[in-house]
Parts: sequence; structure tokens; C-alpha cells
Amino acid sequence: MSHKHKAVIEKVFAHPISTSIDWKQLQHALEHFGAEIEISGSNRAKIVMNGQEIVIGLPHHGHEIADKTEVTQLRHFLEAVKLTPDAI
Repeated sequence: MSHKHKAVIEKVFAHPISTSIDWKQLQHALEHFGAEIEISGSNRAKIVMNGQEIVIGLPHHGHEIADKTEVTQLRHFLEAVKLTPDAI
């Protein structure tokens, strides 16, 4: 396992909520841990893992997910699929 992948997952669970999560790094980390990601034409990503799914908006400018609500939803999704920093 790459320490970079774990560091990205840890960033999702950081307190206070991080607003500088690089989308490409997150995408690669999630795929590394078994997620399937489908990007739509409307700049949204559908993430499927362990029978669960979430749809998040992708950054329009820059590369970072900056919406705290999206990061919180992503955190809850990762908890549901048991992909937490403690479980890695």
C-alpha cells in the first residue's frame, strides 16, 4: 500500500474539515482501495464501493475539492464502506 493513498484518505477525515483535497489524488487512492469511479459529462463523479455509492461534484476550477458539505458526505460514505484511516 502506498503511504500517499493513506495520506489522502486521512485528509478526508481531518479535523477541521479539509478544503484542499486534490481530486486526482483522491481518485487514485479510492481506485487503489477498490472503488469504481464513473465521471459524467456534467462534472460529477459516481463512486461505487462495496455495494454503496455516492455522487459528488468535481472541482470546476483548480484540482481541489473545496466544498465542506461534499467532504462530509464523502467521509460518511467512506465510513459506511469501512475505508477509514484506522482500517487501512
